[in-house]
Amino acid sequence: MTLLSLFKNTASNNPQTILVGEDSFLNDYLSRSLMHEERFSSYEKVIIDCETDGLDNLIADITESSLFSQKKMIIVKNPFFLTAKVPKKYQKQVNQLQQIFTNMDQLDDVLVLVASYEKLDRRKKLTKTVLKQFNVIETKVKTYEISKITKSLITAEGYQISKSALQLLLERSDQILDTILSNFNKLKVAAVDQKITETLIKQNVDLSFAQNVFAILETALKHHYREALDRLDNQLREGSSPVQLLAVFENQLELILVAKILKSRGRSEPEIVRELAVHPYRIKLALNNNLEITQLASLLNEAIRLDYNYKNGQYREDNFLKLFILSV
Repeated sequence: MTLLSLFKNTASNNPQTILVGEDSFLNDYLSRSLMHEERFSSYEKVIIDCETDGLDNLIADITESSLFSQKKMIIVKNPFFLTAKVPKKYQKQVNQLQQIFTNMDQLDDVLVLVASYEKLDRRKKLTKTVLKQFNVIETKVKTYEISKITKSLITAEGYQISKSALQLLLERSDQILDTILSNFNKLKVAAVDQKITETLIKQNVDLSFAQNVFAILETALKHHYREALDRLDNQLREGSSPVQLLAVFENQLELILVAKILKSRGRSEPEIVRELAVHPYRIKLALNNNLEITQLASLLNEAIRLDYNYKNGQYREDNFLKLFILSV
């Protein structure tokens, strides 16, 4: 299994590839993986960034033979010629690319276009030609798909991870795919026998800022106030501002409140996950909270009030945060 096979392919047997999706970190991760596939091991690898190297260099690399008489794999970053914003001064190069892409069957080399854009200009003739002649891979990942995609990526790279270790990795990465992949790269270096364990994750992946702050309020909600205040003091000593902390508190309380309201209206847990587009684990935690909807609404309003008053200079110290934690 290749990493690209985890995503929707329009023509998987076609080596000419375009990665479409605004997550540049993920696209770079996937293009590097493609470069190292066994079927391309004998290819000369060339990387062209259209924004810094220019379109003339791209065209030269595509049309000129390799110095080593090898086939080439050309990774094309920032192919801005597929977007709506292409200066008129590039019209000549756009016409040349149109000719090249129209006759892809005459090309021995492999092109991989890394289009990390929110959207392409699909009205343009050149874009239409590329989408027709290339294997188009949509790399967009919905929030509720992150766990499944992460597990598949890890497995596809030959590593093993248990359900509990996967959950810990997601938690410590804030369920953000870029952060997950970055942390996975660290774990691959430290892993023994290709196994990603909970112990390995605890030793190599620190708690994120959001997770540390999340733990403050989560602990307070369980009425473990001493621990919550200790965690709060740690964050303040490490330089976190009251505004940063309040923003996370507000986000956390809002999620719990909305999840509970949807539950009270008959929504199932999976339906709530899809509707709020957050990780299932966060919804499970939210629904397990014992506070009533009215209490949660009151706490959220208080957090918003404190945020407003702090920004307007009413509070000079951070003791108001401690009082808020004690009121939970």
